[in-house]
Amino acid sequence: MSRAGNGKAKGAKAGSALAEGGLIVSHYGVAVEVLFLGGERRMVRVKRNSGHVVGDSVRVTGEVLERLPRKTELRRRDARGGIHLVAANLDVLGIVVAPGSPPGFLDRAIVAARAAGLTPFVVFNKCDLPEGQTLSAELAGIYGAALHYFALSAASGAGLEPLRAFLHEGHRGAFVGSTGVGKSSLLNALCPEIDLKVREVSDHNWLGRHTTTVSTLHAIPGGGELVDTPGFRDFGLVDISSADIAEHFPGFESLEANGCRFHNCRHRQEPGCAVADLVGKGEITSERYQTYLCLLTEVEGTEEAAQKRLWKK
Repeated sequence: MSRAGNGKAKGAKAGSALAEGGLIVSHYGVAVEVLFLGGERRMVRVKRNSGHVVGDSVRVTGEVLERLPRKTELRRRDARGGIHLVAANLDVLGIVVAPGSPPGFLDRAIVAARAAGLTPFVVFNKCDLPEGQTLSAELAGIYGAALHYFALSAASGAGLEPLRAFLHEGHRGAFVGSTGVGKSSLLNALCPEIDLKVREVSDHNWLGRHTTTVSTLHAIPGGGELVDTPGFRDFGLVDISSADIAEHFPGFESLEANGCRFHNCRHRQEPGCAVADLVGKGEITSERYQTYLCLLTEVEGTEEAAQKRLWKK
């Protein structure tokens, strides 16, 4: 994930056609579905690698689509290291965990969301399982004071109402999490009218057959929007720097009001470090501090390896 830049689709404007503002709500590879300001939906043809994504605000003139500046971008890294833009103009990111979620994922995702300008919130799914109750209480104690935290069961519906109420405030978001945490079940529970199976499209010859939608924006009954991204089973973080870790690590929120002496403090042995002071006072536990140091060391190692590769070129 990263902060967004500006971009426009190229192409000559069509004669005297009037420009219409809208929002991309579905992407089908060679076409996008645009929801226009007046409520009309229409397919607009685009190049397969156009760079447009669900959530983009656009201006359409005839068959020419112009992308308006983005506020935020959600990116992911796949298992092969490739980086993919998933959605644009989200304001929240739901990080879904459950019993068996990989250690460290939650901290990484929170840092990545904050670095991208998104507000993270935590969803603990499968809280009805015996092993889930103890773990959920533990995580709520760590993250609940600084983030919205929801413990629920997508399967039974228990605990869904507080999450619905939060999304009804008008948020546009998506869910991320490792395989098996129940993201699809959660989305189905919140938007019961949708079907998350692969959609087949056959709308004239130019659109083609058996085209799988890249992602779709769904309105939640009562308010709010969620992006469904088929195939988005695992979430690899993108562009997380050591500076991001130091600034956005969950538990360091008070640093905004009580900053370190040096703006680039990495919270190790630097003089005037506010984190060291908070650890000494017990306001940050030694366990959380060690988790931070391990993640910081890992990211610094990745940065050093990348720098060495550049030197060799």
